[in-house]
This record gives sequence, C-alpha cells and structure tokens, in this order.
Amino acid sequence: MIAVYKREYRAYFQNMVGSFFLAFLIGFVGVYFVTYNLNYGYNFFAYALSSGLLMMILAVPILTMRSLSEERKSKTDQLLLTSPLKLSAVVIGKYLAMISILAMACLVFCLCPLIIKLQGDAHLKIDYIAIFVFFLIGCVYIAVGMFISALTESQIIAAIGTMAALLLIYFWSHLVSLLPSGAGANVVMLLVILVIVCLILHAYMQTMAITLTVGLVGTVGLLLSYWLKSTWFERLLPTKLADFDIPSILSNISDSYVLTLSSLVLLLSLIVVFNFLTLQVMQKRRWS
Repeated sequence: MIAVYKREYRAYFQNMVGSFFLAFLIGFVGVYFVTYNLNYGYNFFAYALSSGLLMMILAVPILTMRSLSEERKSKTDQLLLTSPLKLSAVVIGKYLAMISILAMACLVFCLCPLIIKLQGDAHLKIDYIAIFVFFLIGCVYIAVGMFISALTESQIIAAIGTMAALLLIYFWSHLVSLLPSGAGANVVMLLVILVIVCLILHAYMQTMAITLTVGLVGTVGLLLSYWLKSTWFERLLPTKLADFDIPSILSNISDSYVLTLSSLVLLLSLIVVFNFLTLQVMQKRRWS
C-alpha cells in the first residue's frame, strides 16, 4: 500500500494534475476569502469555505479522472489485478494519495483564520471545524470520483460522470424538495428503487432466485405496509433523503455554528461505502 501511495502521489505532481488541483482550489477559495473576510469584514472563514464548495465540483474530477481509468485504458491495471498485492491495498493507496493533495490545500486554508485574527475578532474553533468538515466532504467527493473512474477506461467519461454526480450532491436539497409527498407516490418511488436494487443485485450475484426472492419479499412488504397504514409513507422519501444533504453540513456550520455527530457519521460512512464499491469493481474485473 505504501508503494502504491508513493507512486501515485509522485505521479500527480509529475504530470501537474496535483499542482493544478491545488492552484485551482486554493485560488478560488482565496478569492472568496479576500472578498468576504478581508473586503467585507466577515470574521468567519467558514463563509468562504461554504461558497468554495462549488469549486470542488470542478476540481475533484480533474484529480480523480485518471485514478483508475487511465490504467484500465493502457492495460497496466492487468499488472495490479494479477499481482499478489491485495486490491484493497491498491485502492486505499490511490485514495490516500488523492486525499493527501486535498489535505495540502486544507493546510493552507488553516492560515486564513489566523489572518482574520490579526485584523480583529476571529472564531478559530468554528473555522477550524469548518476546514475539517470541508476536508471530509472533499474526501467523499474523491471517493465518488474514484468509484466512477473504476467503471470506465475513458478519462473524459470519468470526469463528466464525476461532475454530474457531484452536481447531484450539490443540488440534493433542491431536488429532494421536488419529490411528491403523497403516500401513494412514495410507495411507487420505493418500488422503483426496489427494482433498481434487484437489477444491481442480479448483475453482481448472477443469481435469479435470490433476485426474485428479494424483489417479491420487498414488494409484498411495501404493499402490505401501505394497506395496513398508508400514513407511514407520507413524505417518507423526502424526509429520509433530506438527511443525505452533504453541502448543508458545511452551511450549517457557517450559518448556525452547528455540527452534529450524525453528520460526521454520514460523511465517514459514504467514504467507506464508495471505497468498498470501488474495491468490488476491481475484484469483479480480477475474477473475470
């Protein structure tokens, strides 16, 4: 894992991707910092970070698009798939290399609250918590990007797919608010989700019996629950999906100075889930 980490970390600066990522992210957050904190006099750096989160949608795909797709295109991934090295070590090594570059940007951001303090009142505790959360959100974005990169051999497709996924995350709360609140509509949406889950399960396990069993049990359970008490399903999906609003975690710090344990658990869980999915994609290719 250490060898993979060192190779990937070195490669990001040899091909200037790492340098471009740092310059892009630090530059745009720096613009918000100068505008909000130095010119307008806001003494919370968290405002600049919350606004700079939009720039991550453009920066992260640049960093992650070549993480696995390039090796798949050049066939050098065959060396990794056939080597005695554990695939988990490969995935973790590549992931750590990318978040190390993000950590470098966050270390630079740590200077901003101190600059604010030199000019007057500052809120160091809130700002450093905001920087930490910004880093965790970036780790989630990178995990998503690496997973999408593992699905294709085209860097362009990986970059566009990652950008689309991050835009979905960024506008999550707005999209969730458009969902219908009626019980019947929520049951229909849950049935659609069940069908998608069954298709993914069948594609992964290639076992029709298990797929049909899960689909049948899920369908009967949903319809029976709706028949017993339809009010359970009123605003069910909008309410539950709203809990996955990642950008609001940072905006809650900048606006309300609130960070909950459940928010941290969500971010860490998403990091683990998408790294696990990346590993499963690699494992499937190894045995195919």
